Amino acid sequence: MQTRQLGKTGPVVSALGLGTMGMSGMYGPSDRAESLATIDAALEAGITLIDTGDFYGMGHNEMLIGEALKGGLLKGNRRDKAVLSVKFGAQRDPGAGWIGFDGRPAAVKTSLAYTLQRLGVDHIDIYRPARLDPQVPIEDTVGAIAEMVQAGFVRHIGLSEVGVETIRKAHAVHPIVDLQIEYALITRGVEDKILPVLRELGIGMTAYGVLSRGLISGHWDKGQGQAKGDFRAYSPRFQDGNVDRNLALVEALRKIAEAKSVSVAQIAIAWVAAQGDDIVPLVGARTRARLSESLGALDVTLSADDLAAIERAVPRDAAAGTRYAEAQMAHLDSER
Repeated sequence: MQTRQLGKTGPVVSALGLGTMGMSGMYGPSDRAESLATIDAALEAGITLIDTGDFYGMGHNEMLIGEALKGGLLKGNRRDKAVLSVKFGAQRDPGAGWIGFDGRPAAVKTSLAYTLQRLGVDHIDIYRPARLDPQVPIEDTVGAIAEMVQAGFVRHIGLSEVGVETIRKAHAVHPIVDLQIEYALITRGVEDKILPVLRELGIGMTAYGVLSRGLISGHWDKGQGQAKGDFRAYSPRFQDGNVDRNLALVEALRKIAEAKSVSVAQIAIAWVAAQGDDIVPLVGARTRARLSESLGALDVTLSADDLAAIERAVPRDAAAGTRYAEAQMAHLDSER
C-alpha cells in the first residue's frame, strides 16, 4: 500500500483513507455485516486511515469501527493497524435534524470521553471539530484538544471545513496536521485560497466527497438516493434541473476512463490523488466490491495529457448546483 504523510508533523497514512459515514444511515440503509466486512477488508488491504464522526448514526459508526478493530478471536485486536480520525461537535435532535455545533472546551472533552468508550480505544490519532462553532473562538476549541494531546488521549489535531483565517488561528495554538474538506473534479473551490495556505503552513489535506457522494462514481442513476435520511434526497446537485447536467459530465468522463481501461470512479479518485502528495482521498465505500474498485485507483497513472483531457471533459465550475443546500452553505466557514 502506498503511503503519504499528513502535513509536516502528522502521521504517515495509507494513500487512500476509508470514510465510514455511509455505513450509518447517512445515505440510506446499509448492511451491518457487509459494513464490518468492508472495514475488515480495508485494514487487510493496508488502508490505515479510518475516518468517522461521533454524530454518524449518533455513535453507531464509532461502535461499528470499534467492533471491526477487535477483529474476532482469530485475528485479535487490530488497533495498531488503524489511524483513527474522528470529527466531533455536530448537534442533532432525536429526529436526526441538525441543530448546531458545540465547540466549547468542556464539550470537546466530554465528546472525546464518549468517543473513546464507543471505539474501545485509549487514544484518537486525529481529533477534529466537524465545523466551526461561531460562538466559540477556534483558539479555545483547539486549545482544549491540545490539552487532550498533552494528556495522551489524542495524538494529532485536525480541522474540517474551515477557511484560511480559522486555519491560521488554529495552527498558531497547536500544529494542525490536516484539513478535511470536500474536493473532487466537480468541487474545486479549495484550490483558490485554502490549498495555498495549507501548503504554506505545511498542513495536509484529507479530501472527502471525491466521488461527490456517488454522483460521479459512474454507478449512480437518476432517481436513486431518495430513501428517508439519504443526504442526496435534498442535495442540490441531485435535484431536477441539475442532475441531468451533472450526469452529462459523468458520461464525458466515462469516455476517458474507458480509453484507459479503468472505471469512472477510479479515474475520479486518481485525479484527486494526482493533485499533490499532501492530499489523501477518502473513499466512502460501503461494500467490499466498491472498496476493491477504489483501491484500483492507486494503480492508475495519469499523464499531463490525461489530466488535461479530464479537465476538458469536466471543466472547473461546470457542476450544476451547490454541494450543500443554501442554508448550510451560508454557515460553512470554508466558503467565506
